Amino acid sequence: MSSAAILKFGVRFYIGVFFLYLFTPLIIMGLATFNDSRFPTVSPWRGTTLKWFEALAQDNAMWEALGNSALVALGVLLVAVPVGVSCALFLSSVEGRGKTFLYSLMMSPLLTPGVIVGISTLIFWRGLSVNGGIVLTVIAQTTFISAYVMLMVLARLQRFDRTLENAALSLGATQWQTFRRILLPYLQPAIYSAAVIAFLQSFENYNTTLFVKGYDTTLTVYIASKVRTGLTPAVNALGLVLIAITIVLAVAYEIKRRREQASA
Repeated sequence: MSSAAILKFGVRFYIGVFFLYLFTPLIIMGLATFNDSRFPTVSPWRGTTLKWFEALAQDNAMWEALGNSALVALGVLLVAVPVGVSCALFLSSVEGRGKTFLYSLMMSPLLTPGVIVGISTLIFWRGLSVNGGIVLTVIAQTTFISAYVMLMVLARLQRFDRTLENAALSLGATQWQTFRRILLPYLQPAIYSAAVIAFLQSFENYNTTLFVKGYDTTLTVYIASKVRTGLTPAVNALGLVLIAITIVLAVAYEIKRRREQASA
């Protein structure tokens, strides 16, 4: 066997093991949804059932927590994306030693443990008579999620040709027209990707949310509390529903993208 064949086999084997490691927990979680057991497990198998989907439909607390998580994630998306894009644009225009200091300052919330961010946010805003809840959760999560947005947009900006802006300005375009017609379309892929990352980072956050949620329980906090009091496969049913929705959206996007490429 040649070295190229060995390398090809090794790469395929590694990819296969990687995807097996990645999807096996999801497969086990999905199978546990149909097990007639009060615990989320596939062993021992006590029979096939659909009752956990019915239990999920009747679990109003879980649906309320899911709605709160979606509301918080949407709020974080609407705040973190403009803040992150603004920080990236500002950093790209700064030169000299101050740029390193500003970059470190803007990155510091991302490097701070989520517990510290949650506690400090709660103490600071409670001093301003802002108690825990959805609004404070959005504020706390935005402090570090906006750094993800900044990094993604900044990476895109580093490949931007500044002569395009200079050409537009020399032809009589205003700063706003230059931004809207040249820079913004160039940044759109990074902004869309950053928006998705911001939404997902907010949706799955636990450490920070735990301290600032107040009485508005999010899905991650609710599931963590159910782990202590008694978790049922209804949580698996919710996970399976979310996975199915994700797959449908991904397939729909891929079909649309291929149709646009074919028409182009």
